[in-house]
Amino acid sequence: MSEFKKFTDDYTAAISRAMEKIDPARFGKIIEILAEAYKNDRQVFIAGNGGSAGTANHFVCDFGKNAVPFKGTGPGKRRFRIISVCDNIEKITALGNDISFEEIFRQQLINLMREGDILIVISASGNSPNIVRACEYAREIKARIIVLAGFNGGKIKEFADEAIVVPLESYEQIEDVHMVLIHMIVYYFKNHPEITG
Repeated sequence: MSEFKKFTDDYTAAISRAMEKIDPARFGKIIEILAEAYKNDRQVFIAGNGGSAGTANHFVCDFGKNAVPFKGTGPGKRRFRIISVCDNIEKITALGNDISFEEIFRQQLINLMREGDILIVISASGNSPNIVRACEYAREIKARIIVLAGFNGGKIKEFADEAIVVPLESYEQIEDVHMVLIHMIVYYFKNHPEITG
């Protein structure tokens, strides 16, 4: 077996094993939380750092556009209201410079989040201080929290109404699985249009 064959086999096998450990009940609870948010017209917020910020922004695109099927160019059915708090570099750098990097998400939520809204946080380590601070604020105002993490879930797992923790220790592989998970969420809603009426 060549070095590259072994590498590709080992890498994909690790991801496959992690995917097999996803608890369907936990996935179902995430779907239920988001379905309830849609029913009650709640705002969904999402946050992450680095690669997880990319995953968060990707989810905003896919979930906001594709989770509720639409036809033509008319208004159609109401879609999910979802915002990323990691996609505005001007706001993030201003808050980081003027207050602190730990506050870049919390300060945005103070302006925008209301009781009953949803916060989705994506973090491989689960210990990023700015994500922890966002979770603290969401819990303080009685918003609901969905966590996608890796390793052992880190600090943010303790705030979660529901969490899926990827049992890996490679940031790259954890982020790979997180990307699959966000696509699974979109795909589930897309294929169950009865949920959004």
